[in-house]
Amino acid sequence: MLKKALLVATLTTLLCTHAGSQSSSTPNISTALANLDPYITATVKKTKVPGLAVAVVYKAQVVFLDGYGVRKLGDPAKVDADTVFEIASMSKPIASTIVASLVGTGEVNWDERIQALEPGFELSDPTATAQVTIRDLFSHRSGLPTDAGDYLEDLGYSRPEILHKMRMVPLVGQFRETYHYSNFGLTEAAIAVSLKTGKTWEEVAREQLYAKLGMRSTSSRFSDYDNNPNKAALHYLQDGVYKNWFVREADSESPAGGVSSSVRDLAKWVQLQLAGGSFNGEQIVDRAALEETHKPQICSAEAGPVPPGQCPGNRFYGLGWDVGRDAQGRLLLSHSGAFLSGAATTVYLLPSEQVGIVVLANGTPTGIPEAISYTFLDYFRYGAPQADYIVAFKPTFDELVRETQDGSKDYSKLPPPPNPSPTGSLSGYTGTFVSPYYGKLRISVEKNQLILRLPPRSAYYELTHWDGDTFTYYFASESTGVARRGLQFLNGCKQVLVENLAKEENDVVVNDGIFTKID
Repeated sequence: MLKKALLVATLTTLLCTHAGSQSSSTPNISTALANLDPYITATVKKTKVPGLAVAVVYKAQVVFLDGYGVRKLGDPAKVDADTVFEIASMSKPIASTIVASLVGTGEVNWDERIQALEPGFELSDPTATAQVTIRDLFSHRSGLPTDAGDYLEDLGYSRPEILHKMRMVPLVGQFRETYHYSNFGLTEAAIAVSLKTGKTWEEVAREQLYAKLGMRSTSSRFSDYDNNPNKAALHYLQDGVYKNWFVREADSESPAGGVSSSVRDLAKWVQLQLAGGSFNGEQIVDRAALEETHKPQICSAEAGPVPPGQCPGNRFYGLGWDVGRDAQGRLLLSHSGAFLSGAATTVYLLPSEQVGIVVLANGTPTGIPEAISYTFLDYFRYGAPQADYIVAFKPTFDELVRETQDGSKDYSKLPPPPNPSPTGSLSGYTGTFVSPYYGKLRISVEKNQLILRLPPRSAYYELTHWDGDTFTYYFASESTGVARRGLQFLNGCKQVLVENLAKEENDVVVNDGIFTKID
């Protein structure tokens, strides 16, 4: 999943800055709705995003519901209000809604310690292990680094395997004092909650929320999305062209990024949010428990620690929600979802005005859902857009993609060495190498070709000589992008450095990416 801190900070700043250019703020839903469809149509044409769907809720009613474009390039099937999309990190506020439903009935408490719910879970710091709560993990203040577990997911490890390995990840911040967005931290909190119910998280999600709201197309299982004939495929943006290259199965982090849904279903969830947990006259989620998810828990504008009262732009993270204020001081709740491999989603709520918008797109994140949402809110509050948000957001999303792509060297963008040092004997590079965190990789020679097999599934990669004991291979993943990455043999081939598996955050080496030969 694309990095989050920069996205939250920049988008919130833009919203408040541009909104402040107007002194008047009289809500006008008629103006907003009248301009929404023309704006979306023009945006789809301008950006060439394959497809998207939009829902708007106002004063307990769904007042806009439509789809645009196609589900998959090369297939004429159109996106409609029932097309299911992978919603990526928009799953997080849905997960907090589900947990709130259990908090409201007294089955769990936001401040329950994870160790009490799942005694086997550990962080690398014993004090943090003993104290960390559901609240800490849902608000990203446990100290886990941003990518904790993400590279393991990319490789194909299962959810239990990834969560078990959290004990091996160095904490990069101060417990409860610093903000580090963590998919698997939030996932652990949700799984711990489900353990107390005696059911799987997927069952809890269906029973506590989806079934009660009639969200028939919504699921926390990838298989349900995959088997739905009316689904939006992923489209990766390369050199300005969308391509249907990848499939993204996010079951391992289902609470944090694995929900699939349609705008028709999500509109029901927005109705519940704006109605304080009520839907069709029935209290589905306790109001106080739900409102707790909307309260600031930690400053998200920077890693911190940030002194009280000094959070830049009053940008906070709640429990699964980005929490801020618009230029008029009104509570603004939002969350975006982003799969580099081809999904972009967002939700924005102004509870005081009883208005919310959801936008789902089936293309690499470039700011389209956010631009549509901001423009709609501008029309709603001011009668006219305050900026060209597609243009305004471009640098932010370009930076997000660049940050992912440039996490390690992309050798396809480097000039080859003019006089590369020769390789040693290929057989001298072979063997089994182990990393305590990543597991075993194997290197062999097959038909005079050096082959890398990465854990845990022995995924096959052909190594190409670069210079001396450095080789490259093509690797595509959600966390590290699409590129030709590097592998270096070290210490007389006794160790291997897989460059794209090395990770550093806040000057802390989270993992050095080194595997040591065992045979």
